[in-house]
Amino acid sequence: MPAEHGAAFLLKITDGSAIPNFQTVAGLRTTQMSIAGDMVVVTSKDSAGWRDLLSGAGARSISVSATGIFLASAAEIRVRGNALTGVLDTYQLSFESGDKLTGKFLVQRLEYAGDFNGERNYTMQLESSGVVTPS
Repeated sequence: MPAEHGAAFLLKITDGSAIPNFQTVAGLRTTQMSIAGDMVVVTSKDSAGWRDLLSGAGARSISVSATGIFLASAAEIRVRGNALTGVLDTYQLSFESGDKLTGKFLVQRLEYAGDFNGERNYTMQLESSGVVTPS
């Protein structure tokens, strides 16, 4: 199995139309995804001293972090609007293999920084809400 290119790991946001059209959040330099789940421990006297977990129980979530150069694209402006209003929106993570994860996310953090005579950079953190489906 060949290694996948990091540049092909894209964060996309819907354009808000009835039939979703996803736009890449432009200027991405790094993208990171974390999948986490809470566990439900069901250890009892019958566990012979070993911890037992309940399969399929607990809450699962996906966190996405991204950094990039602000280009004032429509997708970036939509992300900023979502951050200011606290609105959930549909995002898609796209991988080089063609795999995709799609779901509702909340912009938990959006930061801008820039130096004199340099580009304006941004960092953002997204948190999933509800089911994230592979496609």
